[in-house]
Amino acid sequence: MKNIIILFLGTISFFSCVKEDSSAYYFNQKQQDSLLVNIIKYVGENATYASDSTRFKPEFTLYYQSLLPKYQLVNLFKSPSGIYYFFLNRPVSTLLNYRRGVVGSFTLDRAGLFPKNFREIMNTPHLKDEMVMERGGFLFRELVKNGNIDAYLGMRDYVEWPDRTLKYEVKWNRWVYQRGINQ
Repeated sequence: MKNIIILFLGTISFFSCVKEDSSAYYFNQKQQDSLLVNIIKYVGENATYASDSTRFKPEFTLYYQSLLPKYQLVNLFKSPSGIYYFFLNRPVSTLLNYRRGVVGSFTLDRAGLFPKNFREIMNTPHLKDEMVMERGGFLFRELVKNGNIDAYLGMRDYVEWPDRTLKYEVKWNRWVYQRGINQ
């Protein structure tokens, strides 16, 4: 009986220390890693020999797993409607001293921890890590609080995309150039 009480109190203590906007609140470490690999498949560059239409195939998973140390799922929050909001800190392809923040949303296929209805809502400019954390964290909190960050999309120090020339195309899960837009 004493062991059960200690286990119960330990479990309560653990969950009271884990924030509700942390992936650890929802998933164990193995599940967190699996979810992050699946998110990288959306936001990262395609694996060698993968295309936008084949990047989700199992044969490319090892490549995306190799990128795990470079990505950080900073925040994750599940809304009452089942939509997950996320803030991801990711590398910038060739600029080693800079990072990029991604704030977005998805629903989840819990069986495979695979995001559905995935959407990048915004990307920060290339910034030093501290600034990505500060600005991306702010935008993530506003998204959770308001359900959108429309009021902040014009803040170019915080939001590089979307802008007048790029928008996120859910059909392809990529940022696409808007043709015919006056600049």
